[in-house]
Order: sequence, then structure tokens, then C-alpha cells
Amino acid sequence: MLSGLLRCASTPSSHHLHRSTLIISVRLVSTSVSSKPIDFSSFFSHNGRRTQGLESPPSSLRRTDVQPPPPIPLASYRAIPALTPARLLGIYAQLSKARLTSFNVLVAMSGVALSPIPTTVPVLLSTALGTALCSASANTLNQLQEVPYDAQMARTRGRPLVRRALSPTHAAAFAAATGLAGPALLWTMCNPTTALLGAANVALYAGPYTWMKRRTIWNTWVGAVVGAVPPLMGWAAVGGALLPSAAHPVAFYPPPFLLAPWGSGGSSALLDNPLAPWALFALMFSWQFPHFNALAHVVRGAYAQAGYRMLAVLDPRQNRLVALRHVLLLSGICATLVPLSGLTTWSFALTSLVPNAIWLRAAWRFHKFGGEARARTVFMHSLWWLPVVLGLMIVHKNNVDWLRWIGLRGAGEEKEKVETVKATIQS
Repeated sequence: MLSGLLRCASTPSSHHLHRSTLIISVRLVSTSVSSKPIDFSSFFSHNGRRTQGLESPPSSLRRTDVQPPPPIPLASYRAIPALTPARLLGIYAQLSKARLTSFNVLVAMSGVALSPIPTTVPVLLSTALGTALCSASANTLNQLQEVPYDAQMARTRGRPLVRRALSPTHAAAFAAATGLAGPALLWTMCNPTTALLGAANVALYAGPYTWMKRRTIWNTWVGAVVGAVPPLMGWAAVGGALLPSAAHPVAFYPPPFLLAPWGSGGSSALLDNPLAPWALFALMFSWQFPHFNALAHVVRGAYAQAGYRMLAVLDPRQNRLVALRHVLLLSGICATLVPLSGLTTWSFALTSLVPNAIWLRAAWRFHKFGGEARARTVFMHSLWWLPVVLGLMIVHKNNVDWLRWIGLRGAGEEKEKVETVKATIQS
């Protein structure tokens, strides 16, 4: 069609009309081409796999007179700095992904803070340090397996093993030391349940998750499980029950204007409800998807270049939809599951509406319109949303009188309030 338009445009009788038609047609063609999504499938034919249909150039076209470039003199290279203790600690922090490890510790501490069971400072510190050691081991083992692929992405080329700041043997020794020390500390200072959760999370992240990243999009769901385990570790570290039993039945706490607690058989003051840690698990599991899917959309080109099977690469529209679904699910978790489990009062369902509405609006715009700017907005919202919501959960924690805690309510008023609650439950 385009060649026909060119021939018609050359006739003098209709030169102006057909020239306009040519311009419009070219614009329409260019618009239709630019509206197509970027196809990253061609990136998956690297790393030793030959692209179908790719043939070597004929021998007549091969250059035989091309000389190799001259060798670079050794004086042009920069000497590797000495591995001082301070620099070694910095490399260990990079292997551990210090920001991600700090985040895991924060989430584990939320399980400790929201538990109704009192704890001690040694248990609190041991939980934090043991979680950090497990996270450091998992991240180091992950990087040991992904050196060839990290070298292909600009965002990961500066990692220590890629730039050979440390030998793989040294990194493996660090991973083994932290991977053994973390569960051992949790076993000794907390309990075996917390230690087994930490060790299992290391194995899940360094094993199935890392293996699945280049094979199936379901790696994201496995990674979400890894990110949701730390609050279970925090809850178990102080002696909380994770599974229902005769001593720890599942209880539901409807709004105050309805019935008394279902299935609890009494006051909720010190009830160890197995539903509560799983409400935290559900919160953290769903949080992973809008957080990661938004980030993956921004760096999807790098993921494709390294051969990672991410939903943002293979189906960007579905990637945006999954992010929106889980932001909606988080709103429901905050409005119903969290207060129903007894973690917080029902006031949390109201105060959490504001951060949920802000994030939901950004996720909807990202789903409807796409674009890297909107993906970054969703990602940035995820960074402040989690600490804000966890902070609100602590503020609205059940059976915590913050007025008395800060000295604005006397002990007599508190005793009278407790007696009133007991009389209400007995009646």
C-alpha cells in the first residue's frame, strides 16, 4: 500500500492530495507499531542457547583482514585495594543485602511486639540477631548462584562476587558461618520452632526460589512466602503458638457491638490466638506482590536480558493486575482479618483506611495506564505503607492502655476499667 501511495503521489494532478494521504498513512503505521508492547522474548535465547533461525554469515562476507586490538598495558589497570577489616565488613554487608536484612529484622520484631506474651531483652536481641544472620546467609547463597546473571544487569554488576572483591570460597564460608550461627542462636536463646523456621527460610530462598527464577513466574509466589515467614519467627520466639490446640484454640473477635469473643471462653487479655500470627503472615505475603511487581516493571528489561522468568517480562498487563489484586486484598486484611484475630482493636480497621486508600489509588492508575512513573509510585508507596501500618497495629494493639503507659491514667482508673470488662464478659 505504501508503494502505491508513493506512485500516486508522483503524479502532478493529485500531488498535494496524495502527499497528505502518504503522510497520514505513514503516521498511522508508525503509531500502530509504537503501540505494541515491547517483546522481550528474544532475550531468553542467550547463555549458550542458539536462537532459532539464526545463521552464520556466508564465508564471502567474513572479514579476514581484521586485526585484534592491541593489548592494554598493565599500567592502565587500577590496583585492587587491600582487604582491610572495614572494607571486609562493607563487603559482608553487600553480600547480606543489608537493607533487605534490616527489613526482615523489622518485620520479625513486629511479631514480637504484637504478641500478647511478655518477653525479655535477651530474647528480643537474640531474635533480631538470629533473623539477621539467617537473612545474610540466604542472600549470600543466592548471589553465589547468580554471578553470571548478575553480571548482565546494570543494577547488579557492582555486587562483590561480580566484581571479584571476594572469592567464591570466602563468600561460601561466610554463608555457612551465618547459616549455622543464626539457627543455633535462635535454638539456644528462643526455642527450636523459631530456629527451624529460620533454617527453612534460608533453604527455601537459596534453593527453590533461586532455582525457579529462571524457569517459571511462580518464583514470585515462593519468594512471597519467604518474606512472610519473619513475623512467624518473631511470634514463635516469645513462645506464641502457631498451630491450634486444646491449650491454644482459635478465637475470633468481632466488633464490640456484636457478641463476646467466639471460641475464646473468656477474656482476651493474655490469649495466645494461633490465628493472629497467620494474619501477620497474610499481610506480609500480599505486601510482596505490589512491592515487587512494581519494581520488576521498572527493571523488566534487565530481568529479560539476564533470562529471569518474571511476570513483568512475559505478561506486563497481568503483572499490573496481580499488584492491584493484592493491594485490594491488603485492604480487606486490615479491615477484617487483623482485628478479627485479636491482634488489634477494631479502631485499626478505620485508621488503616487512609494508607490503604492512597496505595489503592496508585495501584489502580498503574493497572489502568501502566508506565514506569506509575510503577515507581506504587513501589515508593509500598516502602512507607508497611511501617505505617505496622505502627498503627502497635498503637491499636489489644489490651494496651497507652494513656496509662505514658502516665495520663492512674492505676485506680485502670483497675476499675478491668473490673467493668470482667463484669461485661461474665454477664
